[in-house]
Amino acid sequence: MTDTSKSILRWLAAGFGSGWLPRAPGTWGSLVSLLPACLLLELSGVAGLFLASVLILIVGCLVCYLVLPTMAEKDPGWIVIDEWAGQWLCLAMVAGALGSGWLAFVIAFVVFRLLDIFKPCPISYFENWGPPWWSIMADDVAAAVVGGGIVIAMVSFT
Repeated sequence: MTDTSKSILRWLAAGFGSGWLPRAPGTWGSLVSLLPACLLLELSGVAGLFLASVLILIVGCLVCYLVLPTMAEKDPGWIVIDEWAGQWLCLAMVAGALGSGWLAFVIAFVVFRLLDIFKPCPISYFENWGPPWWSIMADDVAAAVVGGGIVIAMVSFT
């Protein structure tokens, strides 16, 4: 693998560089991911954002598979492509229930981040489920599904 391809893979793993911002890289990654998510929702709707979240999940798995063997850490904090995939999935679920206004973005961001940070069960289970390239992505997907489900349930009961 060339130095250029390693740099590109690391840049992708860092959520297009958002994971290199100072302090709380996961929060930065999730926050920065909202701008392209907004664009995706505008251009292709909820289904397009859902499809994009699946695509970035696949890309994230591949990138982590290629990047992690070159590193000493199992789950470096600067890898935030998992936050992008999880945030987009949670937002697609919430936008499907609430619409794609700013309120959906705020709620999806807050709920997803809280679940990703605190990792209550069953999310914590996925943090060590399978090889590192998968578990890095899996706990964020679980946080997205649980978060989206919580918001949809809250909306349904109000």
